[in-house]
Amino acid sequence: MRTLAELLDQLEPDARLAGRHLWLIGLLDWIRGKDRNPQAAVQRLRLFLDAAQTRPGFQARLYHWWRTLVGTVDATPLFADFGFAPRAAFLSELGERLRYKLLPGTPETTHATELFMLLFPSPFDAQWLRLIDEDSLARLGGLLNTPPPAATAAAPELVQPAGRTLLQDWQDVLLEALTYCTSQVAATGFSPELRLRMSAATLQTRPFHGLAADMGALRSTLLAHGRDSGAAHLALDQFKSRLEACRSAASSVYAHLDEHGISVGLVFRLRQLRERILRIRELLDCLLSGKPASSAMQLLARLVLLAEERRSIRALIAANSTLLAAKVAERGAETGEHYITRDRAAYRKMLGKAAGGGALTAVTTLLKFMVVGLALSAFWSGFLASIVFAASFVLIQLLHFTLATKQPAMTAPAMAAKLKDLRTGEAVGEFVDEVTHLVRSQVAAVLGNVLVVVPAVLLISVAMQYGLGRPMIDATEAGHVLHNLSLLGPTLLWAAFTGVVLFAASIIGGWVENWFVLYRLASAMRYNPRITRMLGVARARRWAAFMHLNISGFTSNIALGFMLGLIPSMTGFFGLALEMRHVTLSSGQLAAAAAALGWEVLRQPALWGCVASIPLIGALNLGVSFYFAFRLALQAHNVSGVDRARIRSAIWARWRTRPGSFFVPD
Repeated sequence: MRTLAELLDQLEPDARLAGRHLWLIGLLDWIRGKDRNPQAAVQRLRLFLDAAQTRPGFQARLYHWWRTLVGTVDATPLFADFGFAPRAAFLSELGERLRYKLLPGTPETTHATELFMLLFPSPFDAQWLRLIDEDSLARLGGLLNTPPPAATAAAPELVQPAGRTLLQDWQDVLLEALTYCTSQVAATGFSPELRLRMSAATLQTRPFHGLAADMGALRSTLLAHGRDSGAAHLALDQFKSRLEACRSAASSVYAHLDEHGISVGLVFRLRQLRERILRIRELLDCLLSGKPASSAMQLLARLVLLAEERRSIRALIAANSTLLAAKVAERGAETGEHYITRDRAAYRKMLGKAAGGGALTAVTTLLKFMVVGLALSAFWSGFLASIVFAASFVLIQLLHFTLATKQPAMTAPAMAAKLKDLRTGEAVGEFVDEVTHLVRSQVAAVLGNVLVVVPAVLLISVAMQYGLGRPMIDATEAGHVLHNLSLLGPTLLWAAFTGVVLFAASIIGGWVENWFVLYRLASAMRYNPRITRMLGVARARRWAAFMHLNISGFTSNIALGFMLGLIPSMTGFFGLALEMRHVTLSSGQLAAAAAALGWEVLRQPALWGCVASIPLIGALNLGVSFYFAFRLALQAHNVSGVDRARIRSAIWARWRTRPGSFFVPD
């Protein structure tokens, strides 16, 4: 790092563009220091001001350098556009952030935004900028605003015009930035995507139509009469009222999204609009502040923090997908309520549905082994297995049966929604009741699946032995199954990974349902003339209602089937060889292996090791899927500050006093 004396000597007002900017970058690096102490940084700024005022000839060079800088770099886009996407599209902004993150910037630029990100690369800069005192700011303003006599004689063309001050230049920049921001707000408000989704009452007030005119009136009044005049206050009140009406109009779009589905692109445009309105308010505060220098530093500090956020891809995705996650979680909560049993009748009904799912899974197991027996290439074997799985899961859905591992991702949002208010002991007790209901619902579903799939597979295998002279699989394949399900291998790791896949399938289902609602496909199926001519009005209406009710389940089941079938073959191509361990399918495969090996297998420890792995596979399938869905639902419902210790102690107390309630209804 260069010393202060070296920096003062190296200032060349007539240097090339990159050289002038590199000098400023070096000066800020010196002020920032290596100790990351904001107080020390402010002290180094004072040392620079002392040296600048006492070093012979430096003030003239600094003044020329400053006038050249403001003449070549327009600061208006920095205050008007920094932090906003150049195009109001999510993917465009994602690409822009990737560019900032991966590609280096250059100081050879007249783009104020790019130069700003090189000058202030760290959030630490916001700390010391906020601590700069009024005296230091006044001294800095004096150095940059007042041309020394030597500067006037050396380069009169760079001297600030007579009667102009640094404060007036700052006011012009702010007014220009306000004009830019106002035009962008109006343009966004006029876009069809937002205008067509605003409430009818809001559209009648035409809030965006007069925004530019009100801004023009405010600008003219401030320039003609000053900020303290009565006319300026009236113009400001009118502009702020118009701006608030625009914000209210944009907020009315959210009600439409709640009812008709959410798009990340729409959410992105709404967030950009809201942020621009907030930027306008910040610029107004700076423009009308009694301490303009301090206000300018506070605004710069805010932009420094915004620069850090602008480099973050995670922040962009998280901020704009929150509403979509909320809608997916909300739809999951509505579905999940049907999977929670609260009395003996519902418990018996769940057992019956799970038994039906187990019986169908036995057929799925047979078809899966038939696909393996075809000895196709890895991809085509996985593809055919995917079709088998997807068709089986969809059939389970259509017959209103239950597959146990599909429940957690649906029930977790319903549980998270109940965490919003746990301030009273009664609320905690009710939540613990829901936990017991959920646990025993999962137990019923797993037991119903496993206790039926095992005997069903055994019956199919015995029938094949008597009818075809061979069991479902041969001894070699049976040994392979026992090896794959052994507790000594990575079985539990694959079971946990399968839980992640189950969660992903539920998210895909929720996303597609939201997409179905957003683009009003149910309405299109019901009223589109071409469809009604082909199906008839009554049938089109039934199909529309049917698809609206089942689209999420169809999508999640098909996605789950294809992930179970294709992930092992696709990842095997890259040498990763990720595998799946689904509790119901694994139970069916184990039953087929036992049938192939005969009664002697009961004496093999390998069989009992595999039997011991089944409940663990089920627990990991359910637990991992529930965990991720629950975390997403907590974020989507804005649930925070939950007293986890209080909940844990209440659940533990229930387990000690009534352990049976976690398995069967009281």
